[in-house]
Amino acid sequence: MTEKPQQQELQQGSLILITGGARSGKSTLAEKIAQDKTSKDGKVIYLATATVYDKEMEKRVDLHRQRRPDYWITVEEPIDMEKVIAQWDQPDHIILIDCLTLWLTNLILPHYPEHWSNEHEEAILERAKQVALQAKKSLATIIVVGNEVGMGIVPVDPLSRIFRDLSGLIQQAFAKEADQVFLTVSGYPLQVK
Repeated sequence: MTEKPQQQELQQGSLILITGGARSGKSTLAEKIAQDKTSKDGKVIYLATATVYDKEMEKRVDLHRQRRPDYWITVEEPIDMEKVIAQWDQPDHIILIDCLTLWLTNLILPHYPEHWSNEHEEAILERAKQVALQAKKSLATIIVVGNEVGMGIVPVDPLSRIFRDLSGLIQQAFAKEADQVFLTVSGYPLQVK
């Protein structure tokens, strides 16, 4: 019988990765952890990486906004997570990044397919590793949400395969540095680290 991972008391400066499928409860869990960890002097900075392209995405973003408390600070930054982490790097702060997968999309799409190369893939992965290290060393508690997209079939088109592979590698980079990793399934979190 495998032992269940122990719930450890989180200290300021911890890095938490929450991954799972679509509508699995990732963001809800991240928001609950952020709410529970907020000190009276601290702030929650919600780093939204989404870029709204259509009505459906606009509805999703609105649902996320409605769930968040009014006193949370929302920073919309689709590309430069590093800057936001550095700007809000304080011991009592919590930075909730939602989500890695949309950040990856924002890094890929401006270059694909016309200007895409293996060098772009390597640069994105290296950048993600650097952001994960920055998050690990941060004085703030950083909660990162990412979609698990690699458990299904191999995608037919090249862009989807590139996206799936990079998403998995980026989440591995964050998981390696994270103090805790959760996988959400049907609304329930499983602690895997």
